[in-house]
Amino acid sequence: MNLPPKVTPRAFERLSEIGASAQGQVLRVAVEGGGCSGFQYEIALDTPKDDDLILEGAGEKVVVDTVSLPFLSNAVIDFSEELIGARFVIENPNATSACGCGTSFSM
Repeated sequence: MNLPPKVTPRAFERLSEIGASAQGQVLRVAVEGGGCSGFQYEIALDTPKDDDLILEGAGEKVVVDTVSLPFLSNAVIDFSEELIGARFVIENPNATSACGCGTSFSM
């Protein structure tokens, strides 16, 4: 069963801190072919499109396009701050393996 991805409160808070909605932008999470494991995540500020799935919280929005949606079923979009840096991360239960870079995976 395909469930939509979830966005953590921490990820929405970070979007609010950077003022995404104030700039008319949303966080786009997409899956594209490529990377060292076959698929890679594309995470960027963008403008929403008519057919996007929109996830809302804390006055902010995260969007996923219809092509990427099956790849992100039941995934969790979070924001992580570690010694190596801060970034949006995705916990994807559909990925069978991931690359050390954290943005490439296989299914």
